[in-house]
Amino acid sequence: MTQDIRDFVTPSCDLLALGEPTHQEPAFGSVRNELFVQLVDLGFRSIALETDRVAALAVNDFVQGEAGTLDTAMSEGFSHGFGELHANRRLVAWMRAYNEGRPAQERLAFHGFDAPMETTSAPSPRRYLEHARAYLDFDLDPGLDLDLANLLGDDERWSRTEAVMDPARSVGATAGAERLRSIADDMLTSLHARAPKLIAATSHAEWLRARTHLTAGLGLLRYHRQSARPLDDQSARISGLAATRDALMAQNLLDVRGIEALRGPTLVFAHNLHLRRQLSTIRMADLDLDWFGAGAIVASLLGERYGFVAGSLGRSEALGLQEPEPHTYEGCLQRRTAGAWSLTAATAIAPADTRTDTTPRQGYFPLDRETLDTADAVLHIGVGAATGSP
Repeated sequence: MTQDIRDFVTPSCDLLALGEPTHQEPAFGSVRNELFVQLVDLGFRSIALETDRVAALAVNDFVQGEAGTLDTAMSEGFSHGFGELHANRRLVAWMRAYNEGRPAQERLAFHGFDAPMETTSAPSPRRYLEHARAYLDFDLDPGLDLDLANLLGDDERWSRTEAVMDPARSVGATAGAERLRSIADDMLTSLHARAPKLIAATSHAEWLRARTHLTAGLGLLRYHRQSARPLDDQSARISGLAATRDALMAQNLLDVRGIEALRGPTLVFAHNLHLRRQLSTIRMADLDLDWFGAGAIVASLLGERYGFVAGSLGRSEALGLQEPEPHTYEGCLQRRTAGAWSLTAATAIAPADTRTDTTPRQGYFPLDRETLDTADAVLHIGVGAATGSP
């Protein structure tokens, strides 16, 4: 057992995934920050969090030293409420301080890799498509139809929960949505076809920003199309939505690696379900869901270039999670963890029982044999942070 993440980074690994078993335990973000500092010493130059990729551009602007305040970066640069987490605030402040005075090649970069959605709701693609249109407008391709307003209509018809949860009320299969997808695809082709001219007139960074917005808009259109599929089996339907979201996450991770490939490896931080190498399964209400997460997709494509450290938790005041039974995986790790947390090779963890004392409200997914069989290591936190601790 160790607290040195460098023991688990192989020479071939350029995308190291660090999972947390719940979003509700603040200690995982704090330990992640400690581990990222170690990884920076190893040559890692970027981190990607489970937050909206487009929103995260504002965080990266701040990290790179552009004008603005930390408060603004946290309020505008995160989705899913993650900007309110103290550990994320400390991470962003540290990255900006680290970058001060360093050349661009040595600076740390911040990325989001989630799509701008929840599993059960997704907004209009308007802002993303209009950003890309504005970028293309200065040198407009005369053969490109960019009249989006009439096709988009009212944003509320996209963003209401029923538009995702009820296929009959989804916008995704309408003629207008089909036309929007065609236009967005044409825009993406135009963006690449005219890249030399566009980049010369603006910058490589602005071209990448336009592409990021456009792929987010396309992702939303694909998600709304998936939500319109009239499947009778609700489990299969929600599983399809989860699979689509994780497929978009995987595409974003691969894109991030394309951007960062020449600068150094990337640390990825998200829920275990998004990062583990095998099929993800959960029970939600009376539904049994299964889908391949972003980690499973990316691992199948990158092979040894992808590493996965699963998160595990003993007890937590924040969750109301009690001491684990000694015969469970968490119980075994609890006995072996000398300090507040430890890293253990997955192969060193003997067979045990899966924990059963958790509740859906805690959002905690216990360790199981399938996860361990495809993980490289486990980060176990023995006792979570006190409620409300910074």
